[in-house]
Amino acid sequence: MERREHDMTTMESIIEVPVGTATAAASGACATERFHADKSPYQAVRDTPKERVSLLAREVLSAVHDTIRRHRVTYDEYNALKAWLIDVGNDGEWPLFLDVWVEHVVEEVATDHRKGNKGTIEGPYYVPGSPECGARGAIPMRDGEQGTPLVWEGRITATDGTPLPGKVELWHADADGFYSQFAPNLPEWNLRGTFTTGADGAFEITTIRPAPYQIPTDGSCGKLIAAAGWHAWRPAHLHVKVSAPGYELLTAQLYFPGDPHNGDDIADAVKPELVLDPQDQPDGTQKVVYDFVLDPVGADVS
Repeated sequence: MERREHDMTTMESIIEVPVGTATAAASGACATERFHADKSPYQAVRDTPKERVSLLAREVLSAVHDTIRRHRVTYDEYNALKAWLIDVGNDGEWPLFLDVWVEHVVEEVATDHRKGNKGTIEGPYYVPGSPECGARGAIPMRDGEQGTPLVWEGRITATDGTPLPGKVELWHADADGFYSQFAPNLPEWNLRGTFTTGADGAFEITTIRPAPYQIPTDGSCGKLIAAAGWHAWRPAHLHVKVSAPGYELLTAQLYFPGDPHNGDDIADAVKPELVLDPQDQPDGTQKVVYDFVLDPVGADVS
């Protein structure tokens, strides 16, 4: 607990900037701090055989070497790359870079055995321990939170249809594309909540429909985007982690039909199975039904 309080204090000191001036460096530093606080990546692979470490490292380096040879990379280009890599570290943007351009392939490989719901990337802005909201409730939000009210009904089941008592952790950006705890002057748990179901696996969540947004472009990742002539847009999406005892954790993002960037998401994370079907209601809200099917831990993956 002491470590968590220390990390939160550190993050709050990093992002003491006025509204409207959120920077890539502040967001990146915050994401890096959060990653170190919440994950122990080396522990998970401490028993990895040296042969596998060597294999992976050599193949990555071999791919880099092959690119240099095939495209006759110059010293000026090499030095520009070196300077850019140093800047990525100084900006704290490694979580953003890896989660935007690499994670979707790791997720694809890690979950290709599943028979339940499709997942996608976690992204750099997950925070564990969000407030408990029950099986039916509203996500924490500010008075007058901008965006179309959205009511989401769903159920958690096993692949055989058995209802599962579990939980849905939900987080998403606000109408300006900012995530609480990673941008200034937002309430700590704004648009972050945990919804725990009963034995029937049912939940009902009231939130707001988020807007598309650009990933931060004033830092090192933005330099790459500008130099390559890419766009920086992510389609509007809801982040979720869905879990139940004895079942594999599902991490996903849910998208909205008609978004112009569903087909060219900068993070390449959109899958057809993750697109919602919201229906307009007479009171001006939208309603959506979307269920989750989880795979049992240790299921046959052959």
